[in-house]
Amino acid sequence: MNKLNWIKIIAFSGMLCVVMGAFAAHSLEPILSVKAMSAMRTALLYQFLHTLALLGIIALPDNMLDQRRQSLAARFMLAGMVLFSGSLYLLVVTGITLLGMVTPIGGCALIIGWLLLFTAAKRS
Repeated sequence: MNKLNWIKIIAFSGMLCVVMGAFAAHSLEPILSVKAMSAMRTALLYQFLHTLALLGIIALPDNMLDQRRQSLAARFMLAGMVLFSGSLYLLVVTGITLLGMVTPIGGCALIIGWLLLFTAAKRS
């Protein structure tokens, strides 16, 4: 995937963080339990932090990273954000507890993304 497409994905994810945060604070907080609000905050935090991490990965100079591993790291982080945060968003909004089984898969994808970034670093 080229950098332009990545920037669009990153911008959309950042925008989604703001929208979901506002939705949670203004529409959901009065009706959600403390546990559900905590899950929403966790989803928002992980999505926002990994959105910034993706921006950093894409912005790094091409000569610093192995391109194949850089691409894989970004893809795993994106998949991890969708699975981790997405499953928590859906769990909170729908109350379908089975969605909680997807969250650890997203967490594993995020971990793999970070490990791939670690292995992508090249010596100068």
